Amino acid sequence: MISWNAVLAIAYKEFVHVWRDRRVMLLIIVLPPFFTFLFGHAFENSSIRDIPAMYFDVDQSKESREFLDLIKAKDAFNWLPWSGDPNGRVELFPAGVQAAIVIPGGWGRGLSDGEPLSIRAVLDGTDTNTAPSVQGVLQETLGDYQSKRRDDLIENLPDEVIDLGKQLSEGVRHEFASMMTPWDVKIETLYNPKLSFIDYVMPGIVGLILQLLTVTLIASTVTREREVGTLSQLLVTPLRQSEIVVGKVLPYLVISMFLIASTIAVGNLHFGVRFQQPLLLSLTCFLFLLFSLGLGLLISVFSRTQTQAIQFSIFFLLPVMLLSGAFAPLNQLPRPVRLCSELFPLTHFCRAFRNINLHRAHISPIAGDLLFLAIGTVVTCVGAAFLLRSVDE
Repeated sequence: MISWNAVLAIAYKEFVHVWRDRRVMLLIIVLPPFFTFLFGHAFENSSIRDIPAMYFDVDQSKESREFLDLIKAKDAFNWLPWSGDPNGRVELFPAGVQAAIVIPGGWGRGLSDGEPLSIRAVLDGTDTNTAPSVQGVLQETLGDYQSKRRDDLIENLPDEVIDLGKQLSEGVRHEFASMMTPWDVKIETLYNPKLSFIDYVMPGIVGLILQLLTVTLIASTVTREREVGTLSQLLVTPLRQSEIVVGKVLPYLVISMFLIASTIAVGNLHFGVRFQQPLLLSLTCFLFLLFSLGLGLLISVFSRTQTQAIQFSIFFLLPVMLLSGAFAPLNQLPRPVRLCSELFPLTHFCRAFRNINLHRAHISPIAGDLLFLAIGTVVTCVGAAFLLRSVDE
């Protein structure tokens, strides 16, 4: 049986260490809300805005000016003066832009003659997300202008054409009307109807901040004891390894609960993210915290110095940031990489958190993720307790 008096004594000692270290206290109080603000605003909006671009209207026609008025009304672009030769090779990087649009001569006349010319668009492919988005905005604006031109054409048809159209059979008239009317798709968006990117990435922000701080904080505990010589004194006492492990995990668990409360408060009060089913979310966060603390303790057991512990923590957290699905869907990764990502606790935390918060899921859809976090907690904490004495010896 674990002696809770011994556990609380060790936990109190850890609390005193944290309280006396003003730098750690500063990290605990300041960094979580600061990182939540920083990451939240960075991922608050996934649509493109203020892309530096330039245009050149070779045609100088009424049609080209109308099209440019439509596209300049969008906030997707930040228009800069034209630089370079519009008839030759367009260099984007020296001009400080990511897109260039050239309306060729005769473009407006071609629309009237039934032989429309193509608008030239030069895009920067360095960013694989921005270039397709810019192309989509251009196509959408061109479609809007084409619809406007079509409506104006129909309204200005002479009466003779209208009378001739009435002589057509009803089926032909209906088919003609269908062809002239834009075909549409009725879209109904579930779970995240506003398509708010911050609601999708908030679990990743919360989980990443928690894992970053909890793993690095607790990874330094045993190594700090080992460096100052107090670990050997602890191991020769009647205390069991399990009591030492629980006593060291307990204060950081309390601190981590404060961290998660502060990050969720910022997400709700500042970014307007609504958190559903608090009991299930609390259980998910609790298991994730225990797993993260167990990993940090395991790293601490294997490390000889605090420097080594921090290095191991960074080596662990680096792939977690990129491959856990915190900021991008896992199905975009190759299958072998997705299998590796299933080993990370942050992967299961983000998936369970999103299923609860966005899909309003109950216990059954997230049971596998919760089971993984629970098993990981047991394995890491028991492993750290088992290896504590043997590694030190």
